[in-house]
Amino acid sequence: MIDKSTASLTEALSHIKDGATIMIGGFGTAGQPAELIDGLIELGVKDLVIVNNNAGNGDYGLAKLLKTGAVRKIICSFPRQSDSYVFDEIYRAGKIELELVPQGNLACRIQAAGMGLGPIYTPTGFGTLLAEGKPTLNYEGKDFVLENPIKADFALIKAHKGDRWGNLVYNKSARNFGPIMAMAADVTIVQVSEVVELGALDPEHIITPGIFVQHVVAVTPSVPGKDQ
Repeated sequence: MIDKSTASLTEALSHIKDGATIMIGGFGTAGQPAELIDGLIELGVKDLVIVNNNAGNGDYGLAKLLKTGAVRKIICSFPRQSDSYVFDEIYRAGKIELELVPQGNLACRIQAAGMGLGPIYTPTGFGTLLAEGKPTLNYEGKDFVLENPIKADFALIKAHKGDRWGNLVYNKSARNFGPIMAMAADVTIVQVSEVVELGALDPEHIITPGIFVQHVVAVTPSVPGKDQ
């Protein structure tokens, strides 16, 4: 019997080791798997490479992880906003490496890895510092720069509900990077508000099929109002 539901965050995260590359879903705090991040902090792993759209908000979730010093490098599109003071402080102190990736490129590079593609050509970033040292191509009169796929050892994402096979549905825009990150990681760990019985999810509403998921954990949000 296939059963990907896991009893505890600790059990689900136990295979993550020092030096892992981890994709973390979320657009800001929307869809951010804060409880999985808390569990990762408790695990005590270090020297991590994190892939996320942002670089943390306030002292919550990803920002809390950055504050521990466990992250060696972050690959993201928006490292700075009004409440990104944790990242700002450690970056200025030279304690973290940043790879800045335009948001469309970030999504396409993750998707390329998930689809088993090689490097992709994109016009975004051509002629800028982001393209320095990268191969370029002129195609039908337009310039492109070559970007490598982004793959991860683990993806930590958040969905609204899942079943024991790992099929997932999301809560509106909290879906964001979750589906493509699940495809681009060797192991996908998902926190959900509820693990439902097989057949309870409308097949037409399933966004991530269970083939891309290894662990599903039902959690109660640690911060009221963060069940997004």
